[in-house]
Amino acid sequence: MKKTFEFLKQLEKNNNREWFASHKAEYESAVKENKVFFNKVYAELQKNDHIKGVHIFRIYRDVRFSKDQTPYKTNFGAGYSRVKPMLRGGYYIHLEPGNSFVGGGFWAPDAKDLLRIRKEFEISTQEIDKIISDKTFINYFKEIQGEAVKTAPRGFDKDHPSIDLIRKKQYVVMRKFTDQEVVSEAFQNEAVLTFLAMRPFFDYMSEVLTTHLNGESLI
Repeated sequence: MKKTFEFLKQLEKNNNREWFASHKAEYESAVKENKVFFNKVYAELQKNDHIKGVHIFRIYRDVRFSKDQTPYKTNFGAGYSRVKPMLRGGYYIHLEPGNSFVGGGFWAPDAKDLLRIRKEFEISTQEIDKIISDKTFINYFKEIQGEAVKTAPRGFDKDHPSIDLIRKKQYVVMRKFTDQEVVSEAFQNEAVLTFLAMRPFFDYMSEVLTTHLNGESLI
């Protein structure tokens, strides 16, 4: 990923259309490099999961409603979606000098799914507690992250013992990598291993989101 990082570091210092146009060759070289990487990860991930495809995000920013008018992102990213409706959760790789990570989870669950997850945790967190207290999970991710409401969602008790999970609006996990780790030959394998470490979390959440509270299938 050396070409990718070299280009992104320069872009951060020269985030304008004139510079970008004059360095299109370096950009295309970086795109080629990270596309090869993203697709190799996809091929390895597909051996262990059912993936709908890989979506490589564009570097061009939508500045129409943003105070930040810089035209380009200073990162490359790719997402990998599992095959719905049986399998839930999405994988993501973010490549940015000083801020690279491999993550995944439920970034923007719709209202129905979010309520179902919260209701599950209201009844019992025995299964999710077992998953997030596992040594592998802790070593890779430490905890479930994500934005949350300030107190409690409407209809839930703010004093519930598992309110910290219930009040979340997102359920995501993340493992950060240094620049040196990203440009190493081991990074591809580490990215795949990180994705595989998410599977107990994904498989449990998939079961929750495909069943009623009484355990009957929704699909």
